Amino acid sequence: MPVSNSVSALKYWRAAGVSLVIEQRGDSLPEVLHWGADLGELDRQALEGIALASRTALGSDTLDELPQNGVLPEASHGWFGTPGLTGHRGGRAFATRFRVAGVRPVVGEGVADVPHRAVQGTVWRAVDDYAELSFELELRLEASGLVKLRAQVTNEGESEYALEALNLALPVPRIADELLDHTGRHLLERQSQRLPFAVGSHVRESRKARAHDGTMLLSAGTTGFGYERGEVWGVHIGWSGNTSVRAERIQPRGERVLMAGELLLAGEGRLAAGESYTTPWVYASYGDGLNELSARFHDYLRTRPSHPVRPRKVSLNVWEAVYFDHNLERLCSLADEAAKLGVERFVLDDGWFLGRRGSSAGLGDWAVDPDVWPEGLAPLVDHVTGLGMEFGLWFEPEMINLDSELARAHPEWIMQPGDGRLPAASRSQHVLDLTNPDAWQAVFTAIDRVLGSADIRAVKWDHNRDLSEAGSLMTGAAAVHSQTLAAYRLWDSLRERHPGVEFESCSGGGGRPDLGIMERAERLWASDTIDALERIGIDSATSFIVPPELVGAHIGAARAHTTGRTHDLSFRAAAAVFGHLGIEWDLAQISDLEKQQLAEWIEYYRSARGLLHSGRTLHADTADSALSLRGVVNAEQTEAVYRLAQVESGLSYPPGLVRLPGLDTARSYRVMLAGPTPDIGPIKLAGPQWWLGGVTLTGSALTRVGLQAPPQLPEHAVLIHVSATE
Repeated sequence: MPVSNSVSALKYWRAAGVSLVIEQRGDSLPEVLHWGADLGELDRQALEGIALASRTALGSDTLDELPQNGVLPEASHGWFGTPGLTGHRGGRAFATRFRVAGVRPVVGEGVADVPHRAVQGTVWRAVDDYAELSFELELRLEASGLVKLRAQVTNEGESEYALEALNLALPVPRIADELLDHTGRHLLERQSQRLPFAVGSHVRESRKARAHDGTMLLSAGTTGFGYERGEVWGVHIGWSGNTSVRAERIQPRGERVLMAGELLLAGEGRLAAGESYTTPWVYASYGDGLNELSARFHDYLRTRPSHPVRPRKVSLNVWEAVYFDHNLERLCSLADEAAKLGVERFVLDDGWFLGRRGSSAGLGDWAVDPDVWPEGLAPLVDHVTGLGMEFGLWFEPEMINLDSELARAHPEWIMQPGDGRLPAASRSQHVLDLTNPDAWQAVFTAIDRVLGSADIRAVKWDHNRDLSEAGSLMTGAAAVHSQTLAAYRLWDSLRERHPGVEFESCSGGGGRPDLGIMERAERLWASDTIDALERIGIDSATSFIVPPELVGAHIGAARAHTTGRTHDLSFRAAAAVFGHLGIEWDLAQISDLEKQQLAEWIEYYRSARGLLHSGRTLHADTADSALSLRGVVNAEQTEAVYRLAQVESGLSYPPGLVRLPGLDTARSYRVMLAGPTPDIGPIKLAGPQWWLGGVTLTGSALTRVGLQAPPQLPEHAVLIHVSATE
């Protein structure tokens, strides 16, 4: 019997400048009629008017009932694009038609002493009697204006149900005619690419549980949308396994949707009687420009109970100083130099554990190597903590080398396709099968023992290879889904066991930057490159989702190890201070002048991090792509810091006026140079006249007229401090 097209339920949610209008027609699953700009106060009559006005007409070549574009798109309701749920039961029940059997509000949300954590949300429970499936859809509007959704499907029958895909969709209006996402590689993650929102599907898949070449965010917006202009809608999937996101435009009616879900490998979605599959969270944000879109992610993350509240400590990671050449005397000397400069955390990277003299051996053997550390790590830890610094340590818990005691004892604990062969090695390593309870317990016990053996306050958790042909010998089946869940359990268990330890997510740099892992981490290593020029772009794109206090950003050697470029210290430091500042440089090899300059930058960071790590992150749409302007403005709009970087030679010289976004147009501000004395280039070009003693301007003038940018040589930067005069 056809479902009635009359309005049976309407919901209207508002938060932080975003409105959501949701309709459930008859007993069908809900559809979103509006997701975007705040519509103001609306009564029932107004909502019914929106619902009526949103009805499409019957076409000459469509079904003889009004189509519905639900959050779970179904062909049974006239959707001819990618279905939300794909699967079958022995070849039958290949198309679902769920009917809603119950609706309940989301409960138990919010924090008593943080009222703005409360969410608006609903769970719809539906069934398909023929397919013998039940389905729950959860949709929330967070206080930040961020939308979250997930679903669960349960096999209510006696036979196996083969689930192939479960993707959730949100509509975008037809004015969204341009797409933006990211691609890249190791050492060059999150490079922007734009394309028209054409008819068909634009699909971005990750099939290796890492995504150096993947996109954190898939966005659709009005033509030419940027940081400060144009409506834009974006989706992100919070999952550290295989993923699929797509932008789909369907003819003949022209609907446009953004869809996201886990990419299930063959057989991963088999559901036995009574078994359920739950999707990862899909996060969606709307903004008038990308700055506003990203602010919703930042506001959401900052209100989590687990979000770090301590000042973000300056770190020294010794990887590029010593690599695998560990020597107590040399490391203690580095710690001495670091403490003099104002460093607050010392991180010992790869190379400390059993047999680890290079990248081809040792992974899996999480015990301190007695050949290198005959007294254990205690002498180094005690020396570091005695200098007033915290001590951090590197692990790669999900990986294993064939040349390890663990692999020799348990070759069956290596992920493999099940036909008697191993996948091709990568970096001389394979993946440890954490879905095997014995393997999981072994690695948990070993790491727990190390963390409990000394005063360790930070863990850098690496993940340095793709999951290729990743199956478990226990089942002979693909196991990326269950491996991801097992890795999450390992993170959660170690965090619970060691609540005083701060965890950093690294995956060959920025290969795992999703909110699934960031719900468990206090720090993200956004890329293995420390080249300041590359990092400006990588960190800016990362900031679409992740706020700066969670993004590790280091000052490296003058000549970058990964690219060979040479940069002045002022440029390297200016690129790094907007994140969680660190140093990755052999301090024993730098001059006294460099030490002095580095100490000045550390002092500046420590004085400014309260603003840098709590304010609103902003980027500017500069007229010249050779200029990059990034800033942070506090909530009261009384103080801001901007970084103006000359990333390449510009066509205009001098570069002209630049506008400073995010300020209160009704205030007056004092504008000064910030940070240590800038080095704008070897020729020491003269700056604009306002540099001499600063200038006072209204917020209106700064945001709408701007001020003259300095004529810098390429790959140089200055910091600008703005403070209200009233």
